[in-house]
Amino acid sequence: MAYELIGKLVAKYDTIQRTETFKTREFVIEKTDDIGGRIISNFIKLQCVQDRTSLPDRFNLGDEVKVSFNLKGTKWSKDGRENYITNLDAWRMEPAGSLQGGGGFGAPAQGVDAPPPPFVPDSAPGEADDLPF
Repeated sequence: MAYELIGKLVAKYDTIQRTETFKTREFVIEKTDDIGGRIISNFIKLQCVQDRTSLPDRFNLGDEVKVSFNLKGTKWSKDGRENYITNLDAWRMEPAGSLQGGGGFGAPAQGVDAPPPPFVPDSAPGEADDLPF
């Protein structure tokens, strides 16, 4: 599932060549919310991989941007101990000023670059399926 985040670009880092064939780049978005008259800021670090590492290049620090991203998780073991890593993999960035309506953290992504919606089989309401499970 894809997600969206709208906020201010506050940091962008150099591209890192992780292996001969894999590269990443991180950047940070500040998401500010007014909760009961109190302003709360969250700083969300995202990453771009491979050919997407150039996404932050067209934006300046302080720009309001909309980022579309996927959640990715990895499990690995070292010295008998399990470890988990969660990444927010950005796949699209655009100026937030060009958006119609609201948005924010966790809103489902829409648009031509968005992944397709999940498959839903055709069935009439109330029609029982014949699957054994």
